[in-house]
Amino acid sequence: MAVYNTSSDSANTAIRAFLTKVGEYYWGKSFNTGSGNSKKIFEQIKNEVFGSKCAYCGIQSNKLQIEHLIMFNRAQYGLHHPGNVVPACQSCNKRRRDNSSNYLNWEEHLEQICRENDDLNSFFERKKRIQTHMQKGKFRYPELNEAEQHAIRVIANSLYENIKTENDKALKMYQELDSAFVKKITR
Repeated sequence: MAVYNTSSDSANTAIRAFLTKVGEYYWGKSFNTGSGNSKKIFEQIKNEVFGSKCAYCGIQSNKLQIEHLIMFNRAQYGLHHPGNVVPACQSCNKRRRDNSSNYLNWEEHLEQICRENDDLNSFFERKKRIQTHMQKGKFRYPELNEAEQHAIRVIANSLYENIKTENDKALKMYQELDSAFVKKITR
């Protein structure tokens, strides 16, 4: 739960909603992992593809979370799609950053986790399992060409800027109305 909400928070939520809809467009149906068939699909991915283990560190847990391999945000523009989600423990579901504070891609993230756990022997096995899930599995992620990826970025960035602008305009409108009407009535 956010303690302090900003215009950027609402803009980021709008981007996630957009990336969800684009993911559903490619999947051909809703992918609401909170209930119904989509929840069952994630359970299937978690249990059958990854053996109820974290895709990154391999720990077995009943509390695995949904992790978007290609991040579900304005940094990487990953779609909310069954081929882009894997189970992750709480620790591994916090994406690492590089020296420039940019988020690592999922392969770099996996490698760093394997290094931290002194388990580089498992790196290639886990990487292959994730790649198979994304590229060849029954829930495979759509292969987006450069034009599709660019279109998603352009629309998401426009949406982000428009939402931030609308929030600023709403505040300015409130201030004008407050000054013109509310304060005059209370005097």
